[in-house]
Formats: sequence, structure tokens, C-alpha cells
Amino acid sequence: MAEITASMVKELREATGLGMMECKKALVEANGDFKVAEEQMRIKSGAKASKAASRVTAEGVVSAFIAADGKTGAVVEVNCETDFVAKNDDFVAFAKNAAETVTNGNPADIDALLASAMVGGSESVEDVRKALVMKLGENISIRRFERYETSTGKLSSYLHGSKIGVLIEYTGGDEALGRDLSMHIAASKPKSIDASGVNPEDIATERRIAIEKARESGKPETMLEKIAEGTVQKFLKEVTLMGQVFVKAEDGKQTIEQLLKSRGAAVSAFQMFVVGEGIEKKVEDYAAEVAATIAAAQG
Repeated sequence: MAEITASMVKELREATGLGMMECKKALVEANGDFKVAEEQMRIKSGAKASKAASRVTAEGVVSAFIAADGKTGAVVEVNCETDFVAKNDDFVAFAKNAAETVTNGNPADIDALLASAMVGGSESVEDVRKALVMKLGENISIRRFERYETSTGKLSSYLHGSKIGVLIEYTGGDEALGRDLSMHIAASKPKSIDASGVNPEDIATERRIAIEKARESGKPETMLEKIAEGTVQKFLKEVTLMGQVFVKAEDGKQTIEQLLKSRGAAVSAFQMFVVGEGIEKKVEDYAAEVAATIAAAQG
């Protein structure tokens, strides 16, 4: 029987992306023949996972986890191809475990997370992911995550169904305030905490559009800058957390900035993920596909 070395196992793992024990077993069964082992592994699992990897994953879930001490937490977006799989219990559990793994392990990036041991087991996150691809028959990917760790503040999270997730770090106030702030962010979708976090290009665009609109409406040139500044300030109130009106404000006027001041609280950071945000979804034209098939059949 051929000797199976660690370097052989490592090489097969790199070629297939599958677990070390699976690679060793395949090499043993193939009597050390690398090509035979690789071929068999691709037939059993690698080929399906590889084929699925090219398919768009614009559905999925957002999951969040905060440690028992309330000082560390994470929010993760995990994608799949269809909403049907997004509702699968195993898929949802994978996302939840991924969020906990990020919280506990503090991986530097997605690759580091995939190489980490999944919480509650010895398999890597990547091995668990590939097994899930095999089981559910769809491409599954961890798209992004954010992790917060605080020594003086508090963390709160909110999931709107499974499609929007928020993680927030704040100081002062109580748990109810943290949840209210998280819910507000999910509903109002601010771009940043205050004006300092807004992209300068976005502000410049708003200013330029305001000037041109005012000019076309016949406003005097001397008024254009003032009108533009007013438009920019209105824009900043709409897109910054501090400037937005609190969704639960009893008077319909109280801003988040005023709310925080009244509670002696402050927001240090927040992250909001919306499933599939920014991913271009493929639109299937089934009528055209059928017509093309018929035309091809007719020669």
C-alpha cells in the first residue's frame, strides 16, 4: 500500500477544497494515486459544489449574535439562490452558527472565517458550508460580516424577519433604548451616524443638483448657494442617524440626536445588512428561452 504523506493530503485539500480527513480517506482508497482520488472526490461532492459556485446567490438571511456578557457581537449575511432554501432550518442554523463563530473567534476576513472551526463542532465553517451545498443543492456563500467588541459600551441587535439585520454599539441608556435604536435603523436605513460619515461625493451631487434645479426655475444666481445649502442640510437629516426623526417619537418631531441627549446616551457605531443589497439578480426570460429552443429544434 502506498504511503500517504501530509503533503499529499494538503495538496488534495487545496485542489478540491474539501476536508483533510476526506482527502486522506480518498487517497487511501486510491492507493495514493492523486488523480484518481481527486476525480472520485469531485464526483462525490466537489463537482457539485464547484458547479454551484458560479450561480448567483441573491437570496438568504441575515443573522446576529451577542455574547452573554453583552460586550461582543456580530451580524452576518449568508446567501443562497432561492427564498425556499433561505427558509430551510439547516440553512438558518448555519447562518446563526456563523454569527456566533465570528463573535467568538474574531476572524480577520471571510477566508479566515471559513477556515475557523464552526461553533459546536470540529469541522471548519467551509466544510460545513460545502456539506450544506451538497444537501440543499444550491450555492451557499457567506457574503459579509461585522463584529463589535466594546469595553465601556453596550451592544444591541435587531432582525427584521430574516432579511434585515442591525448591530449597534452605544453608551448610556438601557436595553430598551438599544432595541429601539436598532429597530429605528432597520426602518429608516441611515447611511451614517452623522454628517462626518456621509460620502463627500454624495453631498456634492446633492448640492450640484439643487443649484441646477434652482437655476432652471429662474432663481437669481445670488440665491443659488443658499438654496443648495438648505437642500444639503435636508439631505443630511434624511440620511444620518442623528438627523432622522425617531420612528417612535410621540410628537412626530423628536430626532435621534434629541432622544439620545434626553437619555444621556450616545451611539458609537452601527452596521445594517440587507439581504442581497447591491447584488445584481439575473432576470430569467423564459418566453425567450422557449422560443430559442423551438427555433433551434426547427433548424
